[in-house]
Amino acid sequence: MITGNKGEWSEIYTFLKLLADGRLYAADSDLNRIENIYYPILKILRTETDGSREYCRNGNIKVINGDDGQLLVSLPINTFVEYSKKLYNIIIDSNGKRTFPAPEIEEFLSSINCTTIKAQANEKSDITLVVHDQFTGFDPILGFSIKSRIGGASTLLNPGTTTNFIYKIRKKSFTNLEIEYINSINPLQRKYKDRITYILSNGGKFKFTGMENEIFKLNLQVIDSNMPIIVSNMLLNYYMGNASSLIDLLDIVEKENPCNFNLGYNHTFYEYKIKSLLTDIALGMTPATVWKGHYDATGGYIVVKEDGEILCYHIYNRNEFEDYLLKNTKLDTPSHRYNFGELYKEKNDVYMKLNLQIRFKK
Repeated sequence: MITGNKGEWSEIYTFLKLLADGRLYAADSDLNRIENIYYPILKILRTETDGSREYCRNGNIKVINGDDGQLLVSLPINTFVEYSKKLYNIIIDSNGKRTFPAPEIEEFLSSINCTTIKAQANEKSDITLVVHDQFTGFDPILGFSIKSRIGGASTLLNPGTTTNFIYKIRKKSFTNLEIEYINSINPLQRKYKDRITYILSNGGKFKFTGMENEIFKLNLQVIDSNMPIIVSNMLLNYYMGNASSLIDLLDIVEKENPCNFNLGYNHTFYEYKIKSLLTDIALGMTPATVWKGHYDATGGYIVVKEDGEILCYHIYNRNEFEDYLLKNTKLDTPSHRYNFGELYKEKNDVYMKLNLQIRFKK
């Protein structure tokens, strides 16, 4: 029996509903449908464990073996309408379960030669569509990343030791006994804030000195040479408790101006750079893999809304996509320990690491 979490089942829901609807609508920056911008769906391409499939929308839904062109199944579109609604209700009614089965959906998927609920590990996108591009007249193959707002808030940038930022504590030389005391500060939900507050109130100053992972640092510098400095400022302000949403942290970094930009002419240096960072993360950049600026999701981003509506951001509405990301993301504290948040000594200098995780707001 197949089991999956809400996000994984949402990928199958997207697959079924797009075949049912036949259109993928664009969204504005507030995730509202733009009625006059949509992409007619000609087919959906999938890679299964036993080969490739083409799900063609042409009167009926025809399932074609991608290896030899053989017609495997042909079903009315209404069947996909029915099962997409059933799956949506199953996801909604999962009652907070981490993973759950959907036997009726699994049986239907088997009947249309769909054997997995998640894209193969070697696939660069969550779903691959062939659409009719009304702007160019072409029928391109586009890969989309899928994020579901059904259930818990999804993560944009996953945390790990690769996302640790390193700060040197200046102005104050803490003794080993003081370091031990600071690292023991552990009130529920705010231990990092209280540790940082203690350090600052006792004369310590945080100075960003580097990152634990060289690849991630260089990836950030590919986007912008000042990006590590900008993110380190936002990250420290987050752990100080000053703000968590990216848009509020952006206001702080603009006021503090850690890069000493000339802001006299109202250039939006920081907003532009943070939007570029969020977009690159959303469309392919990961901390541990060398980033060369090539988007994995060549079509863009699909969002499954709480009410089941499916909308997308494409290159044609990139500005709306960037605004959406900035408005709807926040920094978060990882639930697992990645060797951060404690003072440690190297020679005679004292340091602390802070971890970066970016999550969508709920």
